[in-house]
Amino acid sequence: MDKYKVVFTPSGKRGEFSRNSNLLDIARSLGVDIDSVCGGRGICGRCQVEPSEGDFPKFKINARNKNLSSWSDTETEYQNKKGNIKDGRRLACCSMLKGDMVIDVPPDSQVHKQVIRKPVTKIDIEIKPITQVYQLNISNIDKSKNVIQNIIKLLSNEHSLNIKSFSDNINFDFNNTSDEIGVVVRNDRLIDILDNPKSDLYGFAVDLGSTTISCNLVRLKDGKVMASVGAMNPQIRFGEDLMSRVSYAMMNKGGDKEMTKVVRDTLSSLFSESIRDGLANMNETQAQQLIVETVIVGNPVMHHLFLGLSPLGLGFSPFDLEEENAVNKQVSDFGDLLNLNPNGFVYVLPCIAGHVGADAAAVALAVRPDKGEKRHLIVDVGTNAEIIFGNKDKLFACSSPTGPALEGAQIVCGQRAAPGAIERVRIDKKTLEPRFAVIGTELWSDEEEFNTSVKKIGVTGICGSGIIEVLAQMYLAGIISSDGIIDGDMASKTDRIIPNGRVFDYILHRPVNELDVEVRITQGDVRAIQLAKGALWAGCKIMEDYYGDKCEKISLAGAFGSHIDIKYALVLGLIPDCNMNEVSSIGNSAGSGARIALLNKDSRNEIENLVSKIEKIETALESSFQGYFVDAMAIPNNSDPYINLQQVVELPPKKLKVSSGGSSKSRTSRQNRRRRS
Repeated sequence: MDKYKVVFTPSGKRGEFSRNSNLLDIARSLGVDIDSVCGGRGICGRCQVEPSEGDFPKFKINARNKNLSSWSDTETEYQNKKGNIKDGRRLACCSMLKGDMVIDVPPDSQVHKQVIRKPVTKIDIEIKPITQVYQLNISNIDKSKNVIQNIIKLLSNEHSLNIKSFSDNINFDFNNTSDEIGVVVRNDRLIDILDNPKSDLYGFAVDLGSTTISCNLVRLKDGKVMASVGAMNPQIRFGEDLMSRVSYAMMNKGGDKEMTKVVRDTLSSLFSESIRDGLANMNETQAQQLIVETVIVGNPVMHHLFLGLSPLGLGFSPFDLEEENAVNKQVSDFGDLLNLNPNGFVYVLPCIAGHVGADAAAVALAVRPDKGEKRHLIVDVGTNAEIIFGNKDKLFACSSPTGPALEGAQIVCGQRAAPGAIERVRIDKKTLEPRFAVIGTELWSDEEEFNTSVKKIGVTGICGSGIIEVLAQMYLAGIISSDGIIDGDMASKTDRIIPNGRVFDYILHRPVNELDVEVRITQGDVRAIQLAKGALWAGCKIMEDYYGDKCEKISLAGAFGSHIDIKYALVLGLIPDCNMNEVSSIGNSAGSGARIALLNKDSRNEIENLVSKIEKIETALESSFQGYFVDAMAIPNNSDPYINLQQVVELPPKKLKVSSGGSSKSRTSRQNRRRRS
């Protein structure tokens, strides 16, 4: 019987299934989070999914609408009665598999909403907004003609402002207002007029990540964050990592425009959600008029797709940017998509290099390594790691293709951070028994009430921080060898190590409750993390080579860096060895940099000047990359003994295995012979 591939986004869960398999049943068998309360009868409408059409080389899938069964009578009946199946969606319970498919599960169809882990980091910002409101009394001007020009004169006389331009579409009824008005000025441009001269102005600081989007609504006069919201990046359906999205644009005509539309649509929704949360005392139209400035940061692919630029040049060396400088555009240039004051402005920070984007520039603005003495390594880990290294003397930047494995994708039981995901792991070195913590409960799995506490959410998979901890714990317990092989000989000590063909798996969790799934760590999972960490470590070492000395301080930026345990990141060799007291998480620094640029106009010139001074390195062109990459495949590393780490963690004796059953002795002998030759 024919088998077809199905990939669900944003979870990344996938499998092969027979023709005419029901999509909802497939999702449930894979542990995909889809809501359904009617038992698959097509009457609740909660299992709506969005089939994606196009070529997906990352998944080796050519998805077409014909690869799902035709619109069913049940769906037609439901739509006629309820009318709420959105365009392009299907009911999973009524859809049968006819070929390979990529299926997106939108947020409103998920039972357990994704946890967007990009909290606001508290920072000191000198408030100096680029856009301000000025109070004017217009009782003495002629309101029948040349009103704007007269207001410009008043601004010059009363506030010493030299206004050089004004927005063309200012709609204000001067004959139906009080004499006191508020005039909104951005630098030397008059952009709007307000009835209430004491109105506060607001802006958005947006971190446009490849996996998640975070959005902060900020009051411009004092920097108060009024609301923080987030969402999964809808582009995940086109590819989990950035190069997959570039490939999608290459292989599908209009694919880049499709990705631009979905990300702008999501931003518009987030803006509206922020307004409802943070400015609940106003109606949405009133609030929109007061949102006059938006700052956006993101990696180069996200940067280009948001701006409507082609990302194709980023798909191959020399990774040319369509636009590398900072961008200032009026909101109206984006059409009606952004739900903001059309006379307001969007400022996008400059990109540093082909794959070191405006988000890395924002991190540099927040951290300012150029002002420090210590050699500072800053790593923002995502599907593409962006690395900055140096100090006040010199700065370098590069990127490394870590892929999505560190975020839970491409891992057999991996998932994004959501309730039910394992995020902390400890393994007893003697018994090899694990205990773990999941998102959604404060209890650990060995505590008495744990199973009761997770009954409604289940133990559904493992997220990025959990992956790092479980592999580090498996290594420390001797389950994984130095070269990353799950040791089948350890099966004599525990029933959690089981054969899977010629390799072995480690069972982290066996189902207890109805919603639980079996969570296992496979040899393929270990290899995926090895590949990711190898690329990251190699990039870091190349930066040290260019500087001419080792790092003295390491900062992990981004949501991933905020939630991994630094000790276990070092145990795996994810980052170079360093004094652990000098290794820290700096939270969502890209978001912090966006807020700085939003609230302090001088910072925009500062970061533009700083970016021009950073030396950009293309790791893909470096001859040393491959050697460093191979060394970093070992745990923690084949060439670096991690002396600093050994002062705080007792590493196990070096043990080498081969997956084909060869002995460690024979492997060591082969290695020695290769070295001698």
